[in-house]
Amino acid sequence: MLKGSNKHTVGNRYKTQAGKYEYISKQHGGYYRHNFTDHAYLYNLYFPPKAVFAHLKNNIHDLVLNYPMAQDALAELMGEVIGQPAERIVVGNGAAEIIKILSGHLAKKIIVPVPSFNEYANAAPNGHVVEFPLEFPSFRLDVDKFAAEAFKVKADMAVVVTPNNPTSLLVPKADLIRLAQKLEKHNCILIIDESFLDFADNKGQISLEQDIDEYVNMAILKSMSKAYGICGLRIGYLLTANLEFAAAVRNNIHIWNINGFAEEFLRVLPQYKQEFEASCERVKSDRDAFYKKLSAIEGMTVFKPDANYIFCRLPDAALSGPEITKRLFMEYNIYIKDSVGKTQPDADRYIRIASRTKAENNKLIEALMDIMYLKNKQDGR
Repeated sequence: MLKGSNKHTVGNRYKTQAGKYEYISKQHGGYYRHNFTDHAYLYNLYFPPKAVFAHLKNNIHDLVLNYPMAQDALAELMGEVIGQPAERIVVGNGAAEIIKILSGHLAKKIIVPVPSFNEYANAAPNGHVVEFPLEFPSFRLDVDKFAAEAFKVKADMAVVVTPNNPTSLLVPKADLIRLAQKLEKHNCILIIDESFLDFADNKGQISLEQDIDEYVNMAILKSMSKAYGICGLRIGYLLTANLEFAAAVRNNIHIWNINGFAEEFLRVLPQYKQEFEASCERVKSDRDAFYKKLSAIEGMTVFKPDANYIFCRLPDAALSGPEITKRLFMEYNIYIKDSVGKTQPDADRYIRIASRTKAENNKLIEALMDIMYLKNKQDGR
């Protein structure tokens, strides 16, 4: 029996916990089917409220039997949510659909600070992406050096994720404005991914959405999965005052890219603004308590998070990131992310942990403390 589980679920594709780990580590979702605590993917566990689920359930026949709306009408719905004109908005089947268009179809040369969300680089054709290393070991973005490198490689598109994934660090708004102004001189579009900004302090002041009409070479990209807790609905959007660029993105999206459930969610979402804001505050409270407890672990470097996940460098004497990730799963049925797949120095010493409820976060810390020095225990040290 696992220390962190009341039962052991055996799936059709595995017979043991080791087999389960090998199976799960190759997946990109569907985790809820496999009975483990997911500290890898990044959710708002406090939204949507039950009333939203009840509404979708009550309308299931219409949502299943009828064609959903197409892009123009969807952009109007999203405009009601974010307070922007529809012509500035492209609604995607998750941000991933739009990223594929940006990196894979529109950018001749795209530059991305790393480590970051891998999909921007993965979606680009060979030779079309330049990875710009963040300052080490702070993982801060020097926008002046970034702009200079963009000019040097003749990039026509630059991406900044803020707060960044996996580091959970925010890029200051003033830096992003300076970056946009520098890039404009070289006809380079700046894509600012604000997918996790709802969990940052003073998000209304640090988001660039309300300033978008001042920067013709800027576009905001946002996945709604994380902040709104709707990973399965697949909704994201791009916002830009550059209507020519918006049209170029829109022209690469097929006519019915959003299903009826996602459409209906957008339709009712403006009714739940207060509940959404309250849910983000709960997430931040859990995360802040989690950060303090992780920071108390001797030898652990814990980066102060601006998103709903925490980036850590493990003590030198501890097991590696991949070893800890596997041990947590094998012994406690808890799944986290190591950084081995990221472009960064000492990648095997870093882990990213999603914040969940306070109780689940506390269990993870207990489990981490139990296994992180396992090698020393086995050696008798």
